[in-house]
Amino acid sequence: MHLLRFFEWSARQGGLLLAASIFGGLLIPPLAAAFRDVLTPMIATLMTLVLLRVDPVQVLGYLRRPVLMLAMSGFVLLVSPLLVFAVVWLTGFQGPMGAGLVMMAAACAATSSPAFARLVGLDGEMALVVSLVTTVLVPFTAPPLALGLLGIDLSISVAGLMGRLALVVLLPAAIAMVIRALAGPERLRRVGGAVDGGVVWLVVIYGFGVMDGMLALLLREPGWVLGGIALAFAGNFGLNIVTALVFAPFGRRLALSAGLLGGNRNLALFLAVLPATADKDLLLFFAICQFPLFLGPAMLRGFYRKLA
Repeated sequence: MHLLRFFEWSARQGGLLLAASIFGGLLIPPLAAAFRDVLTPMIATLMTLVLLRVDPVQVLGYLRRPVLMLAMSGFVLLVSPLLVFAVVWLTGFQGPMGAGLVMMAAACAATSSPAFARLVGLDGEMALVVSLVTTVLVPFTAPPLALGLLGIDLSISVAGLMGRLALVVLLPAAIAMVIRALAGPERLRRVGGAVDGGVVWLVVIYGFGVMDGMLALLLREPGWVLGGIALAFAGNFGLNIVTALVFAPFGRRLALSAGLLGGNRNLALFLAVLPATADKDLLLFFAICQFPLFLGPAMLRGFYRKLA
């Protein structure tokens, strides 16, 4: 019982714990290194718990405007990376950071977005549907875009990346469905807060592990790291603004919700499946992109509450 209460408390303190983890991983390198080796299984477990909290029947009930939901998902997965690629190409911004920006735009919406959307008064139902749709579809959209159409070198084939992403997304979905069937909705409802707390702690571990090597890099190349952080925030907030403007005709609340989904992307999936031979600077930029993902919601909370 005490353990359940601890996890429920953790869920309520999620924002603070996540912010602490990203800085903890940066400032405590041995702990970051220890967690780095478990990132892939941890991400798969995280996906399982997140999907365990999703009721498929309830999600279907949220599909009040299916065309709009699909349009939003298509913009997140297909239009955004093409727009960012065009900007990168026109500005001549080559190298790992340019490729990283395009990959960020090709990623699915962060699975944490629905919870934050509800917290600040945005459309949590729409955020849930779009985050789920983009998560399920990203194994089939990101690899052809990144490797085939845009020609980004990730040291893996299109089929290989699709297969790995599908495994990390679809296997947890299947496990979550089995657990949901065995446990039953009532039992899951009772422990829902504790499950959310477990998700928080898995993301905390991820926050530590993804910062492995970052402090050494910051001390060795502060300009590169600080520039990368600035670029990551620019990419996150830029996609947020552009997406919100595109969907502005559908109302301010929905547009802000779309912007939240457009800016906050789940790069953890790429970190989990890309081979060790992938460009190290690209992988480091993916890690840097966690700063706006972990800190952005707290920074924008007042803004959203004022406008929603």
